[in-house]
Amino acid sequence: MQEPDFWNDVKRAQEISMEIKFLKGRIDRFNSIESRIEDDNVLIEMCREDENEEEADEILKEVRDLHEEVDNFKIEIILSGEYDRNNAILNLHTGVGGTDAQDWTQMLLRMYTRWAEAKGFKVDIIDMLPGDEAGIKSVSINIDGEFAYGYLKAEKGIHRLVRISPFNANGKRQTSFASVEVLPQLTQSQDIVIRPEDLKVDTYRASGAGGQHVNKTESAVRITHLPTGIVVQCQSERSQHSNKETAMNMLKSKLVELKERMHKEKVEDLAGELKDMGWGNQIRSYVFQPYTMVKDHRTGVETSNVDAVMDGEIDKFIIEYLNKENSQK
Repeated sequence: MQEPDFWNDVKRAQEISMEIKFLKGRIDRFNSIESRIEDDNVLIEMCREDENEEEADEILKEVRDLHEEVDNFKIEIILSGEYDRNNAILNLHTGVGGTDAQDWTQMLLRMYTRWAEAKGFKVDIIDMLPGDEAGIKSVSINIDGEFAYGYLKAEKGIHRLVRISPFNANGKRQTSFASVEVLPQLTQSQDIVIRPEDLKVDTYRASGAGGQHVNKTESAVRITHLPTGIVVQCQSERSQHSNKETAMNMLKSKLVELKERMHKEKVEDLAGELKDMGWGNQIRSYVFQPYTMVKDHRTGVETSNVDAVMDGEIDKFIIEYLNKENSQK
């Protein structure tokens, strides 16, 4: 930062400034935890001498809070991958289950939105395709926040819902599926170059709940990456240029994520990359009837508090999965 030409490249300078802020924040956080441990040890010794039950309860609460803080700090240290600190792109797609599956996809959107808001993250919808009768068929959202991708990568996979269908007149139990795809938003230093001849760009009229641009101009953009068959689209922005830029960023994120997942130097064909959105392939089950339970099939973590999970309390599943992945490494 002491270089005279540091601010000539504003984007690069901002990235370096953010890096410094992050490193200082991590050191400050470590020092704060260390200081709290020392203070708590002193309070514990004083409490032993005084035998004050009320003080003991307060200290116990502080130790529990500190334990949670240390656990969260450990997870952020585990998240040391190249893209773990990045913002995230979350894509939700309806699977098997008809209208119930479309409703389930919308319920997952609400769950992840609540989770992100509780962490102070910013959520923006990039693209959404409404369901025929209810819910949504697919949606893409940006989630901006420190470690958004690192945390949410634990959510990739098929999510299964079991409940009595509100769309079935006979009141029968219905099983529905939805898929969750998580991509990192790339920073300037992580940007990749895509050859123009590898792209097919289509424009179409945006659809939605009204507005002066909706259904009047071909502002929506769909981009196909010909070598891999990846298709991305965006219609949330007002101009075709902005939608194209957003769609290109999403495409680059998909290519980078695929390359990382397949451990290859070059992007390969996507054939067979995702499992069918159906029976036996789920990473987590959400059971509403005849009993209540949410169970992660990768770690065995479960809870009967379905309402809390649907309100965004999914950290226990995420943290346990990340810990398991780290121990396997």
